[in-house]
Amino acid sequence: MPSVLIYGGGCIGAVATFLTSSAIPPQDIVLVCRSNFDVVSKDGITINSTLWGSGLVVKPTVVRSIHDASKLGKQFDYVFITTKATTKKEDIQAMVSIIAPHTSLVLMQNGIAIEQPFHEMFPTNPILSVVLYTPVAQTSPGVFSHALSARLLLGTYPASAPEGHKTSAEKLKDLLQTGGASVTHEADIQVSRWKKILINASENPICALCRLPDATFFQSAPGAIQFMRDVMEEIARTARASGCTEIDDDVIQQQLDFLTIRELPGVVPSMMADALSGREMEVDALIGNVVDIAAENGVETPRLSTLYYLIRGLNCSFRT
Repeated sequence: MPSVLIYGGGCIGAVATFLTSSAIPPQDIVLVCRSNFDVVSKDGITINSTLWGSGLVVKPTVVRSIHDASKLGKQFDYVFITTKATTKKEDIQAMVSIIAPHTSLVLMQNGIAIEQPFHEMFPTNPILSVVLYTPVAQTSPGVFSHALSARLLLGTYPASAPEGHKTSAEKLKDLLQTGGASVTHEADIQVSRWKKILINASENPICALCRLPDATFFQSAPGAIQFMRDVMEEIARTARASGCTEIDDDVIQQQLDFLTIRELPGVVPSMMADALSGREMEVDALIGNVVDIAAENGVETPRLSTLYYLIRGLNCSFRT
């Protein structure tokens, strides 16, 4: 029976808690919560899902911090990192106290080029990178609404990781599937990360800056959809220049179709939700890293770079 720690009690942390609870007793699931600690420690996590059912409650072991988790004396088989993507060395260093030699780090975060800092800090541990298509929102502290799908794609970092790391990925796949997710073990997860970043690095900053859900933005002007596609094309050229040649025009069209079939008013992307709430956004992981990779490979990204500097400026207004 594996023991897991889930770092982050937000939307993805709630999903990870629910998915693992089908196979693991609550006392062996340790959830690190911050803003919703008081509610979750008392009442647990409540999931209302069109896929799994309503009023589903899971009561894991809840702590306030990594430091508090280390006091439990547990050896964790999996550490799920479900907070906003971070590449700050001090944030990653804080996890040293809970990472054993056999621990697999599971990065359930958005963004591109997010794995390398963890690999540098924990070079011999399996790094399992997960791309999620799982619409979920926190409707009140500790209560989450989930709809439509629970599709996860996972793979090792790097793709050429040792066979033992791939075995860990297979075991994680089985664990998450037991909980009710549709999981695919990808040979190279970076292809899936680039596919999703086509959406995250275009839709997120656009909607955050104009304060419009995606479907509403698409109808705001005759050229709005074409502008989104133009931004996606800059991202795709960057992906191909970095070696991910699979991100072609067909992939762009597939991802654009996925966005433009939504009914009004559309979806509020995570970056827009953060902006409306005055919270800092995942600017570097979602956009800044793409702009950097483009510059390193001589790819011009005038639209994406403009979005990056505007959204970075907006982000500064939320810092305390």
